[in-house]
Amino acid sequence: MNIAAHPVVASLTPVFLLIALGWFAGRRNWISDGGVKDLSNLVFLLLIPSLLFRTMSSVRFEQLDLRPIAAYFPAALLLLALSIAWRGFNRRSVVMALAGTFSNMVMIGITLVELAYGKAGLVTLLTLVSVHALILLTVGSVVLELTVAREARQDGGRQVHLAQTAWSAVKGALIHPIPLPILCGLLYAQTGWGLPMVVDKPLQLLGSAFGPISLVLVGVTLAKTALGHHLRSAALIVVSKNLVLPVMVGLSAWAMGITGLQLTVLVVAGALPIGANVFLFAQRYEVAQDLTTASMGLSTVVALFTLSAAMAIMGFIG
Repeated sequence: MNIAAHPVVASLTPVFLLIALGWFAGRRNWISDGGVKDLSNLVFLLLIPSLLFRTMSSVRFEQLDLRPIAAYFPAALLLLALSIAWRGFNRRSVVMALAGTFSNMVMIGITLVELAYGKAGLVTLLTLVSVHALILLTVGSVVLELTVAREARQDGGRQVHLAQTAWSAVKGALIHPIPLPILCGLLYAQTGWGLPMVVDKPLQLLGSAFGPISLVLVGVTLAKTALGHHLRSAALIVVSKNLVLPVMVGLSAWAMGITGLQLTVLVVAGALPIGANVFLFAQRYEVAQDLTTASMGLSTVVALFTLSAAMAIMGFIG
């Protein structure tokens, strides 16, 4: 059997080669820190909205299956709660728990799933992506604000109102370059008009640029990440994210009777490495920034093996 032609190898190899090229460029300092930030803005504000809107603009509501959402997020939220309970109720604990449950579904997941499973698999993933940040980051924001309020009460400071915190988190998650184009694309699809060629072609070109640029950026970021003395703590987070979450999601989906391609995409989504949004939380709340960065880097490297194993196992089961 030709190993290079195996679906897992054929879909993963381009992903990790682009990450490796980005790592090489980062090590050679071909891209400055300012350049990384500008490219990230380009990806999130222009390229990915184009891809998401175009993909969802042909999906009718009756074609959507919301069971993947019902299977994925209870498992992720349960793991989040267990992680916080294990480490204690504080800002550091919440950020570490988020790192152990928040997948990089956008910069790595979209390209990987499209290569491996085509448009049908991508629609399932985008169903998750549409509420991924909304659910996990909103819950994370509220819990983090509760920890801040608790610390403020202990220090005699001003209390934070939970309702105000929750509204701010929900609003920020909805008015976002990821959920917004998905929702707009879905609404447009219900008109049945289709995209005119003069609109569809530019969106296609912009969307096709998303994959390679985003993966190169992952590699550049990885090259600038120092694992250092955080290796042991980061390893525990990576076990949660790369191994425990996909198993819990898979069991949850299986219990709901989800099989075939949807089950595979759910497990692969859970097995993806840590998403970059977690670092933004670490920065905002000024806690565990070095550990979060180290965990993201280690999770991405380890995913070369754990994600490959997850895809191979699901391919065998399927």
